[in-house]
Amino acid sequence: MSKGKPIYDITPFTLLDYPDKTACIIWYAGCNMRCGYCYNPDIVLGKGKISIDEVLQFLNRRKGLLDGVVMSGGECTMHPSLIDFALKVKALGMEVKIDTNGSRPEVLKKLYENNTLDYVALDFKATPQKFHAITKSDLFSPFEKSLSFLIDNNIPFEVRTTVHSEQLSSDDIYKMRDFLFDKGYKGTYFLQNYVNDVKTIEDLAPSDKRILKHDFSVKNMEVAIRSSL
Repeated sequence: MSKGKPIYDITPFTLLDYPDKTACIIWYAGCNMRCGYCYNPDIVLGKGKISIDEVLQFLNRRKGLLDGVVMSGGECTMHPSLIDFALKVKALGMEVKIDTNGSRPEVLKKLYENNTLDYVALDFKATPQKFHAITKSDLFSPFEKSLSFLIDNNIPFEVRTTVHSEQLSSDDIYKMRDFLFDKGYKGTYFLQNYVNDVKTIEDLAPSDKRILKHDFSVKNMEVAIRSSL
């Protein structure tokens, strides 16, 4: 992770990654988890190549064309420059979406206090029992704090889970849905099928996509299926 150049790449335009917004994606290098199904291994394991100043030059050229900026990765909240960068993005008249694994609730809190947290996509990796095996980290507690913070402060956000049939069972998904429900989450819970034949951090066997044929929805909380790419 390069301190001076934290950004691995920029996706100049997307209509898919920020609900109802035209946006770009800023891909931060590095991550504090090592999920085997991650399809961004070059970003997670690689080093940054682009400075914040270079990104701001790009954004200045897109004023009036982009509604928002998606901060993704990797894990964008690991980078100290994110908070100041978000302020500069807002000053350009653009909204900020954070894609995060929820491991840095204090960063989400700071962004919220600065009025720079417009939307969050929160990755729910696994049940507490399987969290370490899937993420190679002990960061479930911070994730839980991030979830509670977003709910308690009525911040617009979604929760999503990537599902590989050898890592999560349908019973696990029901447990995760119930966990969200018990926490008071009332948004849509998005389940994303692991995409076979894509380069990932671990060499995983193909996932059986029939695992998501169940109806996981419950009253007051929709569970929707969408592709992870």
